[in-house]
Amino acid sequence: MLNKTKTTVVGFCLFAAISCTPVYRNHGYTPSEAQLANLMVGVDTRATAEETIGLPTISDTETGRLYYISSRWRHYGINPPKPISRDIVAVALDSAEVVTNVSRYSLEDGEIVALTRRVTDGGTEEISFLQQLLGNIGRFDASDILSEP
Repeated sequence: MLNKTKTTVVGFCLFAAISCTPVYRNHGYTPSEAQLANLMVGVDTRATAEETIGLPTISDTETGRLYYISSRWRHYGINPPKPISRDIVAVALDSAEVVTNVSRYSLEDGEIVALTRRVTDGGTEEISFLQQLLGNIGRFDASDILSEP
């Protein structure tokens, strides 16, 4: 009986130690310094920039910027994930889509880059499935069903 209890306690301790091991996850992509060195301000265009350093994570059509974003997150047990590092490379373009500036930001800089997510309205306006189904009663015409294609 004592052996079984010891085995259970040791197994529980091992499980607790393994489950509390931090897990790191990497998301996104930022070009390396060597790739950015190949980018020439005032010469390269949007197309050549994308060819040189890759497609951006996000592109802003209003300000003419390309954003390359990568982040590393630490997941530890039941705690919410925390960002360990975040790198943002912003490539500014002028109206002719020529590169005017290349900036690099990180969590340590404290620079706020406003990224918004726009969601297209589905048009259902909080209508439940049953309301949609019952709302279609009476909207059918017999000629729609009886007519031959």
